[in-house]
Amino acid sequence: MSKGKKKVASKKTNRANSKAKKRRPNKSPELPKGGSINFYWIYGIVGLSLIAMIFMNSKGGGKEIQFSEFKDFVERQEVEKVTHDGHTYQVFLNEKGKATISDGMRDDGSSIMNNLYDQGPDRWFSMPPGDGYLEDFKSLQEEYKFSSKYEPINEWGQQMFSWIFFLFLMIAVWMFIMRRMGGGAPGGNQIFSIGKSKAKVFEKGDSTHVTFKDVAGVDEAKEELEEIVDFLMHPEKYTKLGAKIPTGALLVGPPGTGKTLLAKAVAGEANVPFFSLSGSDFVEMFVGVGASRVRDLFKQAKEKAPAIIFIDEIDAIGRARGKNANFSSNDERENTLNQLLTEMDGFGTNSGVIILAATNRADVLDKALMRAGRFDRQIIVDMPDVNERKAIFQVHLKPIKLDKTVDIEKLANQTPGFSGADIANVCNEAALFAARTSKKTVSHKDFDEAIDRIVGGLEKRSRVITPEEKKTIAFHEAGHAIVSWLMEFASPLVKVSIVPRGQSLGAAWYMPHERKITTTEQIFHEMCAALGGRAAEQVVFGTISTGALSDLEKVTRQASAMVTVYGLNEKIGNISYYDSRGDATFTKPYSDATAKIIDEEVSAVIEKAYTKAKQILVSNRSKLDALASELLQHEVIYKEDVEKILGPRPSEVSDSKDETESTEE
Repeated sequence: MSKGKKKVASKKTNRANSKAKKRRPNKSPELPKGGSINFYWIYGIVGLSLIAMIFMNSKGGGKEIQFSEFKDFVERQEVEKVTHDGHTYQVFLNEKGKATISDGMRDDGSSIMNNLYDQGPDRWFSMPPGDGYLEDFKSLQEEYKFSSKYEPINEWGQQMFSWIFFLFLMIAVWMFIMRRMGGGAPGGNQIFSIGKSKAKVFEKGDSTHVTFKDVAGVDEAKEELEEIVDFLMHPEKYTKLGAKIPTGALLVGPPGTGKTLLAKAVAGEANVPFFSLSGSDFVEMFVGVGASRVRDLFKQAKEKAPAIIFIDEIDAIGRARGKNANFSSNDERENTLNQLLTEMDGFGTNSGVIILAATNRADVLDKALMRAGRFDRQIIVDMPDVNERKAIFQVHLKPIKLDKTVDIEKLANQTPGFSGADIANVCNEAALFAARTSKKTVSHKDFDEAIDRIVGGLEKRSRVITPEEKKTIAFHEAGHAIVSWLMEFASPLVKVSIVPRGQSLGAAWYMPHERKITTTEQIFHEMCAALGGRAAEQVVFGTISTGALSDLEKVTRQASAMVTVYGLNEKIGNISYYDSRGDATFTKPYSDATAKIIDEEVSAVIEKAYTKAKQILVSNRSKLDALASELLQHEVIYKEDVEKILGPRPSEVSDSKDETESTEE
């Protein structure tokens, strides 16, 4: 019982403490050293300085008068004395004169100036040029007996203030310019820290809110990185057996496959400082800045070791050296790479600094950067297969409200060749489609629309198409559908549409096979299906149009690959002219005679596929007309509609028979 009471009491105490913390007023945040300057203070000081200069230029007080007005004061016997410097004459009035100017407002505030300057003159004037005025002044002095004394005006204070004000103004302008050059950095002193690292640091306890649970479809890459994180957290587990953790790991893969996301997960999982920056952060127009930033980055990482440095898009500074003829040996990018190579090879595994980098262009990286001791591991992050896409969909569908029609298995099959970023975009687009029609949940139809939107572009039903053009498009797409339906190794048809999308006027949608290797016959069947549209135009109308541009581009690329890359042509033989190293050469790796044979063989393969497509359409002309009529009537038809017209697909029937026979055995 006593233990239970203690536990309850401790829970209450913890709750009270947490409530007290919530009620505790927030402390005012401390300004960082060298915080930003409030320029309103500078404006105020400048304004006060200008006012002070006005006062200092006011001749010590009093009101300016003309020489004729001075004569009036003298003739009324109101002048006590006059001091001058040869040009400016300061008039001091006696009690009678002061009494005269003190009543009313006719002095325009001169009494205020006299109060500010206790010994200041009451009036002042500038002696007009000419000897006549000096003679008049002397005669007035002799007649009315007021004192006149030569006193040069002491302007040292005004001159000193002018110099101080000028210096202060120059400092303010300099600080303003430095602040602008520093991109608004505190104190405008970024110009002095231009060689400092721009890495974003995630300290211990900070998180990117991404963990390995948020990354799907890259299980092998996760295992590699989890091992690195585990080493940083439990190094004795490996070091006691004499093992050394890799000093660097390079994530390689196409765009959108999750390389940066994996790095964020490492930052979220590892309880060590994580430095994140891009390869372009080292690049600067000033000479030596990139190398300086590399040195500063590794200096900070070593001081906070164990730590991880992540450099995204490392190909910005890691390109192979000596291959760019436009740059001399003093190329700034090469200097930065040299410094990076030195720093990566300059520390051992016991320093606790590990380098992660990501690129989708590993073929252009310098060989010295890829060697063991720098990037020991290359982690391939490839396009996800159907099972990996299913796992990625499960991650991105968590925040979306789905209805019962959504089939994740079918979505994974519908998106071959999609990267993780593409799948995230599909999920977001589907939710937007549902919200646009005020639905409460997202259906599978919304996902179909999203996939069509991403692959084919925005639907354009408002595009003006003549009846003749629409008929040509319908027969073109029907030709694709029939040839692909009847060719055994062509991709299975999903739907056919003559609704314009993006740059296309119609489309036949397929579910491509995800083959790891492809045979000559499989490529040939795919080429026949691609040429089915143009073949249908020739069979039906006796002429062809420009609508087969994308089809011709596809088959030309496939035929060229068969002949020059994969060695699938009998005349050329088992030869590949493809160079996976990416070394640029100024000459072709084959002779002109061979180039002529290649051109002939590519053309022969394409013409053979075109002839085969025409033969299929001629023998199924009635089905072609029926399918085109269905398209003209409904604009979009699905696999089930095609099956009603063409019957079951022969390849699917043969597959079902094979399965039945194997079951009976």
